[in-house]
Amino acid sequence: MEKNNFLICLAGLPASGKSTFANQLKELLEKRFNNMKVKIIDPDKIRENIVPGEFDHNKEQIVRKKNLESVKKELDSGFIVINDDLNYYTSMRHDLKDIAENLGLKYFIIHISTPLEICIKWNEERGKPIPNSVIINISKKFDDFGKYNWDIPIVSYDLSKLKDLNQYIERLINLFIQKLKILKLKTEKKEFIKQTLSLDNEKLDRITRKIVGDLLRNPKYRSLKNKIIKYRKMYLKMRANTVLSESDVEKTFKQYLEKNLNINIS
Repeated sequence: MEKNNFLICLAGLPASGKSTFANQLKELLEKRFNNMKVKIIDPDKIRENIVPGEFDHNKEQIVRKKNLESVKKELDSGFIVINDDLNYYTSMRHDLKDIAENLGLKYFIIHISTPLEICIKWNEERGKPIPNSVIINISKKFDDFGKYNWDIPIVSYDLSKLKDLNQYIERLINLFIQKLKILKLKTEKKEFIKQTLSLDNEKLDRITRKIVGDLLRNPKYRSLKNKIIKYRKMYLKMRANTVLSESDVEKTFKQYLEKNLNINIS
């Protein structure tokens, strides 16, 4: 069954606007992909269920595990998933990439690059639900992108500079669609090549098996049976995944046997 859903990994500082972005992205994705639903996985909500009303560093591994389990579950159920987390370590982003790849799905990183000073300002305007020291500390620990080819954001947005967020999200969704079409074409091409090579390997097996059978029915070649079988296996290994016509298979295999067995088949 063809899978059309995908995983979006948000990455950015606390109070950078990720949740606002995630909610608007969800709304517009569901309009464009009208036959699919979008799930936002928010570790803050998971954390609140596990440790209501307080932050317990000792529980963060449990929160992280539950976050990844939820992402996998919703992707496996066919949802487009937005992971609304800080994802400031490369390892965090890699864990999400692995989930998507293991399910055969596309994975996109979106960097919400709102600067530290703006995040602190917005946090203070909200009544400091997050200690400023936490935001500053995460900013210092944030792993740069681009060390690995898979760890490059599809876009980077400083939300403090975007006046019409919906306009940017619409462009982003067009980019998603373009990337997904390219992926589909690549997948179809790989599948076509795989099927073609499989048919060619079947052809190699069928034609060489017939030639060996014809040879072994001739009494003068029966003493060479083990060698003939051995060289057939070697030929199949050497020619595996090679596109040859039936006449070429017959010609090259006979030449291979003649050379190695010092016989004249023709």
